[in-house]
Amino acid sequence: MEQLIFDAHAHYDDEKFDTDRDEIISSLPGKGVFAVVNNGVDHETSLRSIAFAEKYPFFYAAVGIHPESVTGMDISYADTYIEKIASLLAHEKVVAIGETGLDYYWDIPKSEQHIVFEKQLKLSLDTGMPIIIHDREAHGDTLGYIKKYCPKGLLHCYSGSCEMLKEVFRYGNMYISLGGTVTFKNARVPVEVAREVPLDRMLLETDAPYLSPVPNRGKRNDSSNIIYTAKKIAEIRGMSVEEVLQITKENACRLYF
Repeated sequence: MEQLIFDAHAHYDDEKFDTDRDEIISSLPGKGVFAVVNNGVDHETSLRSIAFAEKYPFFYAAVGIHPESVTGMDISYADTYIEKIASLLAHEKVVAIGETGLDYYWDIPKSEQHIVFEKQLKLSLDTGMPIIIHDREAHGDTLGYIKKYCPKGLLHCYSGSCEMLKEVFRYGNMYISLGGTVTFKNARVPVEVAREVPLDRMLLETDAPYLSPVPNRGKRNDSSNIIYTAKKIAEIRGMSVEEVLQITKENACRLYF
């Protein structure tokens, strides 16, 4: 089977895969999966992502500190946390810094989120490593940092508007990844974004094990489900599924490799 699926963002270290992780991951190439980028959310999970990348040839790692991981962190040691992440970037299968960003959905101290996110943005600029950005209900501040630092990277599971999209591309060498939400019933804004995002800036992702597309919504997600997201985008754009997968694969390779 031709391998055209590039899952730009996943979390196979999640406990939802504990019972059959190796079985699921090993099956993916036979289901058309070319590559997966597994994201860390702190130092420990970043190390796990690297371990997966060492074990599975088609896996790659992103290493970073997620805004939810800021909870309980002694922010006076923020530089030490970032140095631990920076020490992992030399690994040959680490392709990005992330997942990092801002999350205003949960009750997490905003000032501390900003400190940790900004340090990782600076690390991205200093090293030339792309950054994977989490933006949940924090569109204005996220865009502010993109305007300030003009990073190269990915806004994963994009949830902003088409208007924000234009600003993102104006100020950064950024890509947008779309996931299962584009297939959800009454998903008006994700469909509009899928229609408007330039084809050379579009990636596909699962955020596995979360956000499974229809017809598997509510079930554990894995990279093979990207085919359903691709079918929906192909329908929206008037393209073939193969075209969507090939273009997004090439875009992901350009960003990460």
